[in-house]
Amino acid sequence: MTDLISGPGTGQSNAVSSHAETVAQPPIDGTQPMQWAPMEPAPKKRRLGLWIGLGAGAVAVAAAAASLFLIAPGTTIAGVPVGFMTPGAAAEAVSSRVASTEVQLTGVDGGASVDGADLGAGVDATALADQAFADRPMWNLGAWMGEPIAADLTLDTAVADSALRAAAPAAYTPATDATVVFDAKAATYTATPAEPGVGFSLDDLTDEFTAALTAGETSFAFSGEPTEVAPLITDEKAAAAVEKLNGMLAKVGFYVGDERTVPVAPEVAASWLTVAPVDGELQITADAAKIQSVVDTLASKVDREVVNARNIVDSDGKVLKALTEGKDGRVLGDTSTTAADFAEKLGSGDAAFALPVTSTPFESTNLFRRVEVDLSEQRTYLYENEKLVKSWAVSTGKAGTPTDKGRFRVYAQLRTQNMGREDTTVKPFYYTPNVPYITYYNGDEALHGTYWHSNFGTPMSHGCVNMTVDAARFVWEWATKGTEVWVHD
Repeated sequence: MTDLISGPGTGQSNAVSSHAETVAQPPIDGTQPMQWAPMEPAPKKRRLGLWIGLGAGAVAVAAAAASLFLIAPGTTIAGVPVGFMTPGAAAEAVSSRVASTEVQLTGVDGGASVDGADLGAGVDATALADQAFADRPMWNLGAWMGEPIAADLTLDTAVADSALRAAAPAAYTPATDATVVFDAKAATYTATPAEPGVGFSLDDLTDEFTAALTAGETSFAFSGEPTEVAPLITDEKAAAAVEKLNGMLAKVGFYVGDERTVPVAPEVAASWLTVAPVDGELQITADAAKIQSVVDTLASKVDREVVNARNIVDSDGKVLKALTEGKDGRVLGDTSTTAADFAEKLGSGDAAFALPVTSTPFESTNLFRRVEVDLSEQRTYLYENEKLVKSWAVSTGKAGTPTDKGRFRVYAQLRTQNMGREDTTVKPFYYTPNVPYITYYNGDEALHGTYWHSNFGTPMSHGCVNMTVDAARFVWEWATKGTEVWVHD
C-alpha cells in the first residue's frame, strides 16, 4: 500500500496540480517504498455578495455626499421647483424662468406679448438660492416639502417702458418729462414742468408678474387698458436739480484754501455742464475739454510774489491799522489732471476745486507810533518804534483854557470841521469855520491845522494843539484811531 501525504511547502491547503508527477523515494525503514501524491485542489470561495455590498455602500456614500450640496426636495423659489438642485443651478433656473415668462397684453389691437427679458425683469436669484440651501439642505429631512419661497420681482423702468411702447404703441401717449435749462439773462437754472401721459402701469404689471411666478405660471395675461403714466422726470426731480445747480453756480471756481482765487462766471460754468435724463434721473456731467481752457490761464491768476505786512500797533502790540496787508507768495503746482478732476467733481455736485499751490508765508513789520506834546516846550513830537520821526512848534491852551495833561488815545479824525458857535456871545465864545485835519484825542481837545495865526511856540488856543496846516495833515495821515497821545509839562 502506498501512503499519500501532503508535500512540505505546498501552501495552506497543501494542494498540488492534478497532473503533478510522483517521485520515487527510498524506503524510510528499508522495507516499503513511499511516493508523493498530488492533492485535490480546494474549491474557490464566491465573492459576489461582497461586490454587491460594496456597490450599495458606494451609492449610499454618494447619496450622503450629494445631500450636502443639494437643496431639499419640494422647495420652490418664485414658483420654480429647485429641489435636488445645487444653489447655482437653482439660481440659473429661477433667472431663466423670470426671463422667459410671457406676458400677453390683452385689449391691444392685434394682440401683443413680451417676456421677462424684454421688460428687464429680475429677482435676486443667487441670494434666494443660497438662502434656500442654507435653510433647507437636502440632508435635513425636516426641511423637505417646505413652504414656497417668495421673490421680490423688479422691472427695469426704462427697459420695460421702451418694450411696452414698442409692443403696443397705440396704447401710449408719451408723458412729458420736466426739463432743466440755463437762463442766460437771469444767469440761473430754471425748470419746465412735466406732463403725465397714458400707458401701462408698471406697478400693476410688477404685481401681476409676481403673482404669476408664485403660482408657477410661465405665461399670464395683462390688461392693455391704458392708465395715466407719470413722467420719469417729475417736477420734484427737476426742482431738486435746479436747486443743486444754482447752488453750484454760487460758488463755482478754483480755490486756494478758503479763497475763491479764480471765480467762474455762471454762464461759463453752464457752458461746461450738461443736464440730461439717465435711467429716470437727471444726471449732471461736465466737459473736461472746455474746463481746460480756463485751467490754462490759472498760473497767471494764482502765482504771486510774497507781500510782507506793515501794521500800526499800540504799546501792547495790538494792531490798530494795517498799512500794508500781508499776502503769502504762491506758485501753482501740477495741473495736468485738473480739468478731468474738476469735471468729475462737478458731476457729483461739488463746484469748489482746491488748487495745488506751494505757499511762502509773509512776514509782518509792526510800527508802534505815538504822539508826545510837551507843554513847557510848546512842541509836538512823533515817534515810531521810539525813534523820532517829526517835531514841530505848536500852540497849546492859554492860561485860562489850558490843555489837559495825561495819557490819551486818538478816538476820531475829521478832514474838516467848524469849531465853536456862530453866535459868539455864548460859550465857547468863538467860531472858527473849516478847521482842517482834526485828530481828536481827549473830549473836544484835538491836534488840528491852524490858518488864523502863525505864532507857534506860544500858547494861543482854547485847549487844542494848534499846528501848521501841513503839520496837522501829516499827523492826520500818520496817526490812527487808538494812537497814544502823551501830554505833559
